[in-house]
Amino acid sequence: MTLTSKFRTGVAAAVFSAVAMIAGSAVAADKIDNCEVTGKKGEFSITPAVPGQLTYQSNLPAPGWNNGDTPETIKDGYEYCLAANIAWRLGLDKVKLVNVDFDALVAGNTKDFDIALSQISITDKRKEVVKFSTAYFDSDVGVLAKKTKKIDGADMKGLKIGVQQGTTGADFVADTLKPKTPAKVFPDTPSMFTALMANQIDVAMTDTAIVLGQAAESKGKLAVVGQYKTGEQYGALFPKNSANAATIDKVIAALIADGTTKKLAAKYLAATWGADPTKIPYFKP
Repeated sequence: MTLTSKFRTGVAAAVFSAVAMIAGSAVAADKIDNCEVTGKKGEFSITPAVPGQLTYQSNLPAPGWNNGDTPETIKDGYEYCLAANIAWRLGLDKVKLVNVDFDALVAGNTKDFDIALSQISITDKRKEVVKFSTAYFDSDVGVLAKKTKKIDGADMKGLKIGVQQGTTGADFVADTLKPKTPAKVFPDTPSMFTALMANQIDVAMTDTAIVLGQAAESKGKLAVVGQYKTGEQYGALFPKNSANAATIDKVIAALIADGTTKKLAAKYLAATWGADPTKIPYFKP
């Protein structure tokens, strides 16, 4: 009787251990890097640019969207985890992030990738040279300034404004806001934000979602003082003549429909920004 009891105990422990290992493997399998993935793996399929992985391009830095300083250190963020969920549903086990020049990206001059996720506003002008996915995020144009500087909408036309080359923010300032002094154009956001900290410009203007992330990174030195309603929407960008565009677009639509994109926004953007974009005042141009 004692032997039987010990035997049963040993069997039970072995079974429990095996079940635990299987359960642990299942949990691990439902993640890509730090991203939780949902839905059925391999529900869709494509022929990726690099076998076994989803290669996506972006313009860094992008706190909240891609969390980290280099492509190698980034393991989560809204867009990184969106890419991870896309990869999962395509039956791919890996995400490869490639940092590219934003102006070249929206001009359709980059290659060897499956999808680009870089807070890219969908515009008719860009549609002439690149193909976009279903929109996955809404954004307006925000105004970033030093926290010590008091600015309201009436001040804007007289300020020294910085913008990033090739962005819808640059177009908005030039075509709609029309400040007294033409905006200073920067090749990327780091150089623009550095100029703001050095008082070379009074404000930096680009998507509200982007300046909120920079304000959060500044440790209280910068603040988003206002924004302009533009009705912008972000979409994924596909390579020219991509045979995978229609399939990936279906995956993105499914991720929007089942609430995955909302969960990613709540987890990565709201936490990073530390501010509600709907509470930021709207200026009139």
